[in-house]
Amino acid sequence: MAVWQAEHVAKRLQETSPDIRVQIDRIRTTGDKILDTPLAQVGGKALFVKEIEEALLAGRVDLAVHSMKDVPTELPAGLTIGAIPPREEPADVLISRTGTRLSDLPRAARVGTSSLRRQAQLLRHRPDLVIVGLRGNLDTRIRKLHSEGLDAIVLAAAGVKRLGLARMVTEVLSPEIMLPAIGQGALGIEVQEPGTATEPEGPSVAELVRVLDDRDTHVAVRAERAMLRRLGGGCQVPIAALASVDDSRVFLRGLIARTDGTSVIRGEMRGAASEPETVGHMLAEELLDRGGRAILQEIVEGGVHG
Repeated sequence: MAVWQAEHVAKRLQETSPDIRVQIDRIRTTGDKILDTPLAQVGGKALFVKEIEEALLAGRVDLAVHSMKDVPTELPAGLTIGAIPPREEPADVLISRTGTRLSDLPRAARVGTSSLRRQAQLLRHRPDLVIVGLRGNLDTRIRKLHSEGLDAIVLAAAGVKRLGLARMVTEVLSPEIMLPAIGQGALGIEVQEPGTATEPEGPSVAELVRVLDDRDTHVAVRAERAMLRRLGGGCQVPIAALASVDDSRVFLRGLIARTDGTSVIRGEMRGAASEPETVGHMLAEELLDRGGRAILQEIVEGGVHG
């Protein structure tokens, strides 16, 4: 998936700036190497970007392409998200072994996912399900659907579509059943902030990538990330959000949940698209006041890591 994303951005850059030469440098991150342990137990999604950001800061690469759902809300000093291209489908999808939809899966069906966010929402909808940890790349997860006797797995629609596997999808899960991860379906192009010592001659990299930015996607992701930043959670806490933009307004839905799905606090907020961080912050405060603060405190005190 990371290779597809990098090649996609490289192609778009060469289309918009034919005079530049783009070379892809593959960096295997810690998150790519640890495949047998839930991310919540080993440092979270930041493991997918740490080594890449180090290469970016050192000037060994000029830009980095990330899945925005993997990018921590606080970036290292000197780095910025230069562009967020148009978003792919942000939803989650169910792929079942027999083509059975979520509501029709047999009682105590085994469903694969290592996401606490997905686990909490699945159990909220179907408390009888047995959640089975599932790591690895997309091909590996699909293979385990059969090799490990699972009834179904839940994946991000964006990854499935980008790799040409949409035909395998049994059901696209609605936001009412499964609110996606913050930034899901969006790519982020990270660059050094203009004016840094390692910036190459000519147009800055930030200027080159800016033409790939999609205003509505960028605003939506900023609202989602602002909510997450205020809540202070990562993949150790089931937190979800999805924003949409309609001209001058942004509409944000979000939730905090217990990992077992017994308590799910949902909310929504509307505001000016010119102030997405304010919208995200306000929704976070509402979720905290309505029970989210107690859930977060339970996790901190109990050392819950999924």
